[in-house]
Amino acid sequence: MAVDSTAVRSLFGGAISTTFPIRFQDVSNVRQVPDHQEAFVNPERDESLIIELLDLKMDVADSGSATWFLQDLANEQEAEGTIITEQSAVFEAPELCYRNMPAVIITAIGQMAVAKEDKGGKHRTWLRCT
Repeated sequence: MAVDSTAVRSLFGGAISTTFPIRFQDVSNVRQVPDHQEAFVNPERDESLIIELLDLKMDVADSGSATWFLQDLANEQEAEGTIITEQSAVFEAPELCYRNMPAVIITAIGQMAVAKEDKGGKHRTWLRCT
């Protein structure tokens, strides 16, 4: 199996960076993207990668936050048939501190039927929320 070539990408004006396959193209070169999002697409594989800064929800426990945001996204998109298939444990990320508190990382994977802008009707889509 061929390994994808990757590149370091600066996000949010250089505030953070990450590495992912170069096959993903920056959506902001084609259309406006909200300030709290970075969006990349690979039209050949019908893939999207969206990095979004989310508000802290004080009433949502860390252990359920990824699932909560995935369900919130489903509600906002008027998705149908949403199922959560996997949720990770909570991991601390001490290198990502805010006010001397380490950030936590949790992942949820789900599937939902959503309408895409370029296609009519709703299609089943796999989503990972981290």
